[in-house]
Amino acid sequence: MNTSLSWIKAYVPDLDVTAQEYTDAMTLSGSKVEGFEALDADLDKIIIGQITKIEKHPDADKLVVCQVDVGTGEDIQIVTGASNVREGYKVPVVLDGGRVAGGHDGKKTPGGIKIKKGKLRGVPSNGMMCSIEELGSTRELYPEAPEDGIYIFGEDAVVGESAIAALGLDDVVFEYEITSNRVDCFGVIGLAREAAATFGKEFKPPVVASTGNNENVNDYIKVRVEDTELCPRYCARVVKNIKIAPSPQWMQRRLASQGIRPINNIVDITNYVMEEYGQPMHAYDLDTIAGREIVVRRAAKNEKFVTLDGQERTMDDMVLMICDGEKAVGIAGIMGGENSMITDNVQTMLFEAACFDGTNIRLSSKKVGLRTDASGKFEKGLDPNNAMEAIDRACQLIEELGAGEVVGGVVDVYGKKKEGRRIPFDAKKVNQLLGTDIDKETMIGYFQKIDLDYDYEKEEVVVPSWRQDLECLADMAEEVARFYGYDNIPTSLPRGEATTGKLSFKLRIEALARDTAEFCGFSQGMTYSFESPKVFDKLLIPEDSDLRNTVVISNPLGEDFSIMRTISLNGMLTSLSTNYNRRNKNVRLYELGNIYLPKQVPVTELPEERMQFTLGMYGDGDFYTMKGVVEEFFDKAGLHGKESYDPNAGKSFLHPGRQANVIYDGKIVGYLGELHPQVADNYSIKERVYVAVIDMPEITALASFDRKYQGIARFPAVTRDISMVMPKTILVGDVEKIFDTKGGQYLESYELFDIYEGAQIKSGFKSVAYSLTFRAKDKTLEETDYAPAMDKILKALEELGIELRK
Repeated sequence: MNTSLSWIKAYVPDLDVTAQEYTDAMTLSGSKVEGFEALDADLDKIIIGQITKIEKHPDADKLVVCQVDVGTGEDIQIVTGASNVREGYKVPVVLDGGRVAGGHDGKKTPGGIKIKKGKLRGVPSNGMMCSIEELGSTRELYPEAPEDGIYIFGEDAVVGESAIAALGLDDVVFEYEITSNRVDCFGVIGLAREAAATFGKEFKPPVVASTGNNENVNDYIKVRVEDTELCPRYCARVVKNIKIAPSPQWMQRRLASQGIRPINNIVDITNYVMEEYGQPMHAYDLDTIAGREIVVRRAAKNEKFVTLDGQERTMDDMVLMICDGEKAVGIAGIMGGENSMITDNVQTMLFEAACFDGTNIRLSSKKVGLRTDASGKFEKGLDPNNAMEAIDRACQLIEELGAGEVVGGVVDVYGKKKEGRRIPFDAKKVNQLLGTDIDKETMIGYFQKIDLDYDYEKEEVVVPSWRQDLECLADMAEEVARFYGYDNIPTSLPRGEATTGKLSFKLRIEALARDTAEFCGFSQGMTYSFESPKVFDKLLIPEDSDLRNTVVISNPLGEDFSIMRTISLNGMLTSLSTNYNRRNKNVRLYELGNIYLPKQVPVTELPEERMQFTLGMYGDGDFYTMKGVVEEFFDKAGLHGKESYDPNAGKSFLHPGRQANVIYDGKIVGYLGELHPQVADNYSIKERVYVAVIDMPEITALASFDRKYQGIARFPAVTRDISMVMPKTILVGDVEKIFDTKGGQYLESYELFDIYEGAQIKSGFKSVAYSLTFRAKDKTLEETDYAPAMDKILKALEELGIELRK
């Protein structure tokens, strides 16, 4: 939304501020100003001059020498090549030392171009006469300017006065960022109301006078609205004896400041009222309206319609159409039709001001591929009560400008009238919300500045319908805050009862997983939950695997993002591959993200979402490094030493001999292992890759933060080493189970310190050595205390087929 400062001042006459002061104050009061442009920033010493005499240049056929009266009592001489100058013409003149915005080609020069007196082909020239382009504007915004030549003022221009002011270029245009809930600020009147309240000035909106002759508009037109939900209000008035002419300079200048090209009085009035009230309007040639009837209905499916821009567009049954007795004449809220457009031959005109459903206009605009200034306003959801005042204002301007004769009365189809609302008001609660100490009357004064009434008897704020954003006491507190001044609100501590807050148990376990991974040198990654069906082939997942039963996305960005992942490895491996191909040597990554397991295919209900703790690494480290990270996490989560590993995991994407399911308390809670070489090759990784995936819902159910303090041991430990020879098929996990079950009450810990396979060990066997530590809490152990436990351990090892090395 843009406005010029001069237009704002038309409704706030006493406003006397600089552009920067206006920007700062309006932004602080809630109407954020993105920036501003001073139209005369690069213009200086440009006045209105009158050509008194023209002579041919003695040395150039295309140049003339002009004597120009600039109001100083003495003419100045200016040499020009413009072909449209005549004696008596009043033109903009740049004096010696002045500046223009750009060249005759219309291109602006930063800082402007300085004009100095000099000589042209030997003849002195003491200034320059300007085209509209050299003044920083265009013929689109100043249609009266000649196509190629000097700008010519009208007879009423005063010699010696500022040409910049006469052209309306002594103005500032502000650009606002208006939020969609402040529909009232999409018009100049709404912003002027805000400016008046911000600066404490009187707001003087235009006074709309009654218009119309003694005729009855119902004799000219009938209106029928078939869908009152999409069109809650439709107002129509008729103007006859239309006189097409240019609109007055003041209107053209205001429209130009908004970037709107003046066309003629009728079109300019509709644009002017749209900018002034924020209410789009449309005009139809009444003689083209069949049956003198307007019907507001939904379009038929695949209905064709040619809009004002000459394009044929295809509708569907959600698009609202404006029709006459036989045909469609406009797309409601978006654009009129070519078949009812206003031409220079129009005699009688139908004015339309309506309110349409904002959501429908936005969807319809997208459907037909056409977005206009009108649709941009309608889609915000306009106040239907604004339509009548806007159409009366347009008719008032029609009469004031002599553009036609307004027929008396108005057709107003308005079903359920939209009313304002009442909000109970409590000044004490507002002060508690804001941390301020503002008295009640001051708050009410703020409300009255922005046209909100107050009912003292019921202690309610009466909110008009055009303030759609005000719904509760918190909204009223915001109104108080922005006019009191956010910068004036003191810093204060929150008040109220203390409450206990902490992360849920699930989030605490996830935080613990992050801490553990980062402690072990892993960096967090985040990957997409959307994946390609090709992932399963890259991971060598069998055709009949349940993992291939996925949730298919109905409107995917493409095949690469067409399903929800059922396994978390693809994102991790893709990230590792990226790092590897960028020659990062040692990479450790982890991710906490969901997989999505459908309960049935095709999907009829929401899938099961399971959080996966995924770890991946290459470079320094091996299978046991990854196993250590998993066990570190288990230990921190209160799962102490009960995990075991099943090498028969059967994961097709892991190395057949270097993988294991992680089992805790009889349940599979995850898996880990080395990536299958073919899968690593599929991801363009030429090193050994190790991964681990932990199913967090299983861990959360088993985890505990209960900790029991144990003091430092007071008595010494006894250590015994065992060196064993066993078949390779026996896992060290099986050995450790024997330690746990046969070690007795004094076994404190055990540690694997050697594994050997080589020439000194017979084929198919391996040498394994453990160190066992025994300790008592209440005494120094003697051999008789731990010897029975050692005997049980050794016997159990022999039963398992393990021999002790001598």
